[in-house]
Amino acid sequence: MVEIAKFEAGGYRYIRGPFQYSGGVAAEPGFAIERVRFRGRPAIEAGFAAIEAYLIRIGRPLTAFCACELRSPAPFTEEGFIAFNRVYVGTLERWGIFKDDENPVARSNVCPETDPPAEPVFHAFSYTVPAEAGAPVTFVNAGSADARETAPEGESRVIRAGETSADAMRAKGAHVLDTQGGRLTALGTGWADATATQVYSVHDIHPVLENEIQPRGAAPAGLTWFHARPPVEGLDYEMDVRSVSVERILG
Repeated sequence: MVEIAKFEAGGYRYIRGPFQYSGGVAAEPGFAIERVRFRGRPAIEAGFAAIEAYLIRIGRPLTAFCACELRSPAPFTEEGFIAFNRVYVGTLERWGIFKDDENPVARSNVCPETDPPAEPVFHAFSYTVPAEAGAPVTFVNAGSADARETAPEGESRVIRAGETSADAMRAKGAHVLDTQGGRLTALGTGWADATATQVYSVHDIHPVLENEIQPRGAAPAGLTWFHARPPVEGLDYEMDVRSVSVERILG
């Protein structure tokens, strides 16, 4: 069940998720979301410092930080991913965003197949700014991959685990699209509102594009494909979607 909460200090609402990230964010009335992509790839600590300086420079509180996109060297084990996230949320706690294992910030974290970073780095981040009344709703969905939240004992959570045939990739893509679509509905938005749709996989995504993404109208602004793996071992396909009012390059 999708549960929505408000983060009033940031001017946005979010889909409750695990401690490491929320399922997605949408700007509250009177606010809009903007996105900044780093020209380089700052490591996590340096990236957070650059984001802090940027938000202060434009006159926004640190609590306006609402989403980010990371790149990691290689997929983590489940245990390694949890350990990494405990370090990551430390800064969010200092910024007054993360509290009592509740994290409103949406996130994607994937692993480039070519030229991977030596350590986890920032790719982009999003934040809220004041907006005129009646402005279109802006949002950022967190990345979701080809795995169920739960599975019967003895069964893998991964959709068609270990398979990458055209039929298996379509099944994986359909599951992810269902997840992303449900999040959009919960946030009061839809596929037609998207300004960017991003897919992450090292396998052939054409079966998903032709049979699932296009028929659902899930890429109204086109599709960006990153030759990258999801952040946890055993996963093959990830996707996120956003609608932002402004995109900038920093650095």
